[in-house]
Amino acid sequence: MPNIEKHPPGAFCWIELATTDQNAAKSFYGSLFGWSVKDFPMGPDAFYSMFQLEGRDAAAAYTLRAEQRAQSVPPNWMLYVAVQSADDAARRAAQLGGKVLAAAFDVYDMGRMAVLQDPTGATLSVWESKKGIGTGITRVDGTLCWADLSTPDQVRAGEFYSGLFGWTIMTEDEGGHGYFHIKNGEEFIGGIPPATHRDPNTPPHWVAYFLVSDCNATAAKAKELGARLYVPPTTFEEGRFAVLADPQGAVFAIFQASGRS
Repeated sequence: MPNIEKHPPGAFCWIELATTDQNAAKSFYGSLFGWSVKDFPMGPDAFYSMFQLEGRDAAAAYTLRAEQRAQSVPPNWMLYVAVQSADDAARRAAQLGGKVLAAAFDVYDMGRMAVLQDPTGATLSVWESKKGIGTGITRVDGTLCWADLSTPDQVRAGEFYSGLFGWTIMTEDEGGHGYFHIKNGEEFIGGIPPATHRDPNTPPHWVAYFLVSDCNATAAKAKELGARLYVPPTTFEEGRFAVLADPQGAVFAIFQASGRS
């Protein structure tokens, strides 16, 4: 079943776009992934756009706040990891050499979150679920399916995340590509590519992957809609992927599994 009722601790459980043009983003992603949108007011002149598939929450978007812009935060997709306690996760992150960018706080009655930065500089959030479980659908086109960490220090980052979330970082790489796989419990959820694969001028960051049936067609459509192609559709053992930036500049990836077309 593609429906999700609960995320286990350590799983990627939510994905949220901070953008400079929320209406343009709604239009772009709605066209690209078939997401429908529900807007929720967030104070004066601000709203939270919930993206849905089959009536279930798939992702969300909001407009970058003034203080984020003042800090030159670019449009970005933020990944959330499920935890039992956001406060404990923030404390542990600091002990492990990370930074707490936003201490744990309540999001209405939906849950509690904190924003963390790993010791190599990449940012992600943790989510302690109350009424809001996060993503409610998986394994259909337009859903979050994977995440890669772009970092100059695979080993240091791997140690931090395994200490924080209990992830197993699989460093033995049969193909000799130097790619570290991330396992949460029994499930492979992401990876850490070798530093040679990254642009040294780009700050460390997480890249979210969304599932598609046709990587080539989706990449072409994204380009027509104003996206930039960073990595054109490329084949590897598990399927085909591409890395893009939406018209406002937020980077994301698409993935077509082998045998899907």
